[in-house]
Amino acid sequence: MATVSTYLNFRRETEKAFVFYKDVFGTDFIEGVHRYKDMPPSEGLPPLPEEDQNLIMNMTLPIVGGHLLMGSDCPSSMGLDVRIGNNVHVSLHLDTKEETQKLFAALSKKGKVTMELQDMFWGDYYGSCTDHFGVQWMFHCPLQQ
Repeated sequence: MATVSTYLNFRRETEKAFVFYKDVFGTDFIEGVHRYKDMPPSEGLPPLPEEDQNLIMNMTLPIVGGHLLMGSDCPSSMGLDVRIGNNVHVSLHLDTKEETQKLFAALSKKGKVTMELQDMFWGDYYGSCTDHFGVQWMFHCPLQQ
């Protein structure tokens, strides 16, 4: 069943923010805390500096009404410039590649593709874009259905 979540990006304080949100909502992280040091090496990408190894690659916290708050650190060593205004995404968790491709094509038309749809190491068919209104979107579809 398709769902929607909110994805937050921080420069280097995801863990601190999510511990705060955990206390506010009284819930626990799901699927663990994933750090950049746990990411497999990728061809063409330089190794991450030591000071960025323990930053958060992804964490998920249920808040209210089944809604998930997700987040990651976006260090400048990865060429990322996170600031208020570009740090929030609507994250669509879809059921099929066809549905994912259809919505990706529609929302990226006249906008900007930030990552083409592709199979990812964590088990999703994934991509992202910014629509022509400046809203950022993430698309997830499990590879094994």
